[in-house]
This record gives sequence, C-alpha cells and structure tokens, in this order.
Amino acid sequence: MAEYYAKSSNSLTFEITKEEKLIGKLAYTSWFKFNAVIEIANGKIYQVEPKGFWGTTIELKDQERVLLKFRMNWNGEIVVQTYFDGVKNGYLFKHRGIFKESFVLTAQDGIELMIIKPHLKWTSMNYEYQITTSDAYETLPEKEIVLINALHCANYYMSMMAAAVI
Repeated sequence: MAEYYAKSSNSLTFEITKEEKLIGKLAYTSWFKFNAVIEIANGKIYQVEPKGFWGTTIELKDQERVLLKFRMNWNGEIVVQTYFDGVKNGYLFKHRGIFKESFVLTAQDGIELMIIKPHLKWTSMNYEYQITTSDAYETLPEKEIVLINALHCANYYMSMMAAAVI
C-alpha cells in the first residue's frame, strides 16, 4: 500500500505527491471544460480532451496516440480503458458513500486498486485528495498516468453531479 496526496494551489491545478516527492501535475485549461494537461515528474506531458458531439468520452493522448479513455455509464460509474504498449485493460471508477464520500478504482476482476478521499478546504474552496493504493496498483505499468487520470475522474464525477443538481 502507498499513500498519495493531491493538492490544489488554485482550482485549476493539482500537484500529486508521495512522501512529499512530486509524482505529477494535473492542470485544467478552464473551469468549464474537461480539457487538461497531465505532466509526469519525468517530464512527459499528455493531453486530456473530450471527444464526440457531446464530449462524453474523455481521451488521454501522447501526441496523437490514445493511451486511455473514459466515459460515465448510465448508473454513474466511470468506465476506464487503457491502451499501454498495445495491451487493452479495463477499470471501473465509482463513487462510494454519501457522508464519508470516497471514490474507488477497481480492476476488471473486481480487485480494488485505489481509494480516493476528497477533502474540501473551506478557507480556499479548493479540493485536496488523499489517495490510498493497493499493492496490486503499485505493480501496474504507467501507474502514474492511471493515478492522475483517477484524480481527473473524481473531478469529472463531482462536476457532472453538481451540474445534475443545478
């Protein structure tokens, strides 16, 4: 198991750390879009952009190559597909709880890979996240991309639910 933290310096940028060491960043281009840039600590940069007429599928790209995509299904779960090294894998990202809110990323076989707990900082009105990963997660290829994308899924889920309430 490992502990990661995602902190927002402003409402558009999140820095993800493990033991106070920077793992990567997630930076949104604006408040009202799901376009973002993911930067891994090794300097690699990826683009995140909505696709389709309604923008309901989100793709993560390395240049023009799609490495990951996700979409919300009819019951509020987010289906994630990765295409690392030509191998397709599927994951499920879902919301859990109402009063002790958290998100869970599971593998296709149902094994929990990570739990994400959001915390709203009332003084700045920014979210911070505590992310606990399993040993199975720590063996994943491209685990940093999966982790930062899971953070994007949490933000996506919360904005979609907030839009549904309005």
